[in-house]
Amino acid sequence: MSKKKPVLYLVIPCYNEEAALLQTIERLKQKMADLLQENKIAEGSRVLFANDGSKDKTWEIIQEQHHKDKLFTGISLSRNRGHQNALLAGLMTAKKYADVVISLDADLQDDIDAIDEMLAKYAEGAEIVYGVRSSRQKDSTFKRVTAEGFYKFMHLMGVEVVFNHADYRLASKRVLDELENYHEVNLFLRGIFPLIGFKSEVVYYERGERCAGESKYPLKKMLGLAWDGISSLSIRPLRFITALGLIMAGLSALVLIYSIVVKVLGNAVSGWTFTVCSIWLVGGIQTFSIGVIGEYIGKIYSETKRRPRYCIAESLIEE
Repeated sequence: MSKKKPVLYLVIPCYNEEAALLQTIERLKQKMADLLQENKIAEGSRVLFANDGSKDKTWEIIQEQHHKDKLFTGISLSRNRGHQNALLAGLMTAKKYADVVISLDADLQDDIDAIDEMLAKYAEGAEIVYGVRSSRQKDSTFKRVTAEGFYKFMHLMGVEVVFNHADYRLASKRVLDELENYHEVNLFLRGIFPLIGFKSEVVYYERGERCAGESKYPLKKMLGLAWDGISSLSIRPLRFITALGLIMAGLSALVLIYSIVVKVLGNAVSGWTFTVCSIWLVGGIQTFSIGVIGEYIGKIYSETKRRPRYCIAESLIEE
């Protein structure tokens, strides 16, 4: 049984995107018009921008476009809260009005023509449709290696993620209602959506070049995002520490037995260098382990405060 035409909201987090925003708006305006003409979406569909405390003219551009065309609407956070919180704010706002929501980046490197196939998958019964890059041939060698290593490392650490999927995805209102029940402050939406469940599908697309502006995810932020995902969704690092501790205890026991045997045989125990290196090695492992445990304790501290994940300062939503 096919579904009725859905009210679609495109949710786009924005941070200092004035260089790319006007081009993005023109392309999305044409795309939404095509979808309406082809009867793939219903009247009332919108493009919702979530301004993440931008310091440039991003919010002014969004306001100006909203007054010109009600297709475009938006919310503005009270300050910069990061991509994941801005995206969550947009999703939670859009789900009040939409049957289905698609999130994508403001630079439109993600192929918007994949939206048609996402909607087709939704019409066939999928509640979540992941946009997955078909290849990384356009990336530099460094970018390709680090990006693919990111997903493999996340998998190794026990975090369930879709390989080569970022935050280009379709989610039904039903899924977003369930997402609202996830209250963690330390957000990693790429790992949370697979936890929600429901029927999911994948759409492959070719990622293009950024039309203007600069990437908001350099290597440092990617590493931070990876650690947030691991520490928020997996305790495997703590188990690695436990295993490492057992291994070190076993090695220490062997060294003790060796020392006793050599002493009984009447030979002096040599190896001052070995002893010093062992002390430094064990000390380094202990310091590293305490740091990892401290990170988890810090996240527990943040979670127990139950502070709001975002605060909407302005809204262009018209009831």
